Amino acid sequence: MGINLNPFTWWNGASWSTVLYGLRGKTRVGEDALGNAYWQGGSDTMGRPRRWVIYGGSNDASRVPPEWFGWLHHQIDDVPDRALPPRRTWQKPAVANMTGTALAYRPPGALEKGGHRQAATGDYEAWTPDA
Repeated sequence: MGINLNPFTWWNGASWSTVLYGLRGKTRVGEDALGNAYWQGGSDTMGRPRRWVIYGGSNDASRVPPEWFGWLHHQIDDVPDRALPPRRTWQKPAVANMTGTALAYRPPGALEKGGHRQAATGDYEAWTPDA
């Protein structure tokens, strides 16, 4: 079913018409580790080069790594590979937003984790206006 829907839908990725007609005369400037392709061409209303992303999967803005986010929003002029220093060893790779999935963060006491949280330790004293 996915191949039949692709020519008409945008929520599963770029439609064929976008790839065939919308990118004609534009320049592909790079790709990230998630398979997103970054393009540049023409100019926006402020005269800056127009930049956009074609997602390599579902259309979710949280799948754009921070360095490419900066490039898309004209915070850096050149592509991140050339404009930014190398990644530090302590930096973690960007992760897409996991909200709504089984991998989402659930704190202790969340209903999805059983709904039981640890008892209070006794060091908490509620505020009262007369105290």
